[in-house]
Amino acid sequence: MEIIEKAPAKINLSLDTPFRNLDGSPEWRMVMTAVDLADYVKIESANDITGIQVETDAGFLPQDQRNLAYQAAKKMQQLFAGHQGVRIKIKKNIPVAAGMGGGSADAAAVLRGLNKLWKLNLTRTKMAKIGLSIDSDVPFCVFSETSLVTGKGEIITPLGELMPMWIIIAKPRASVSTPTILKKISYSELSHQNVDEVVEAIRKKDSPRLFKAMGNTLEDLTMAELPEVAKIKAKMLAFGAEAAQMTGSGPTVFGLCSKKSRAQHVYNSLRGFCDEVYLVRPCNCNLV
Repeated sequence: MEIIEKAPAKINLSLDTPFRNLDGSPEWRMVMTAVDLADYVKIESANDITGIQVETDAGFLPQDQRNLAYQAAKKMQQLFAGHQGVRIKIKKNIPVAAGMGGGSADAAAVLRGLNKLWKLNLTRTKMAKIGLSIDSDVPFCVFSETSLVTGKGEIITPLGELMPMWIIIAKPRASVSTPTILKKISYSELSHQNVDEVVEAIRKKDSPRLFKAMGNTLEDLTMAELPEVAKIKAKMLAFGAEAAQMTGSGPTVFGLCSKKSRAQHVYNSLRGFCDEVYLVRPCNCNLV
């Protein structure tokens, strides 16, 4: 028996970290949304094996316990199914090491898929708590709908459907280490975001207010490491994006446009400057 789960990428419309927890992990306050750039994860509950097999169509990705989808299956095995074997096949479309939660999206897809295959009847909140032990982006990816994300990433508050818009995504070749960026945070010097203003803009379906209020408190730290991020953001705005910022700890930058014609112009203009450019819509999939 098998199931195929869509695993959408995520972007951060707003990202702030108010303080560092006692265990050293950042406290988060973010608004995230899913976009229609997705991996597809086939999950099979197998009786002929007791372990976990992971295959991907991206040769450079690990297929063992370093893979977050593998970790998700292992966690579900340990909690609910003992020696029941699991086969996972991942079709990758989300850029790797992009700040778009690709590995977390795959892990969340495994949690949702095994929840259905094994008829566990777990709520999304329960799966989010399981997911937090894998990666801080997994809880949001379990929900995959526009949400306020707080705590260590496990408290998900859906905000309703995002207003119609087009999203241009550009990933530079260079990659950035999230742990390295997080270690560079000096909370006394951090420029904090008004995340509540972004939440209100979405609730009131006010696009101009959203575009003005957006921000990512990690952006300056990553730009200091990778000036290319600042260049892509500046080009997006120059080409006509109504808002542009980095997602997560980078290096991917996204731009937002209310009209497809403007978004298409930004997309076409960026393609000569950056190898990986995508034009997508928000993806509101209430997946469970």
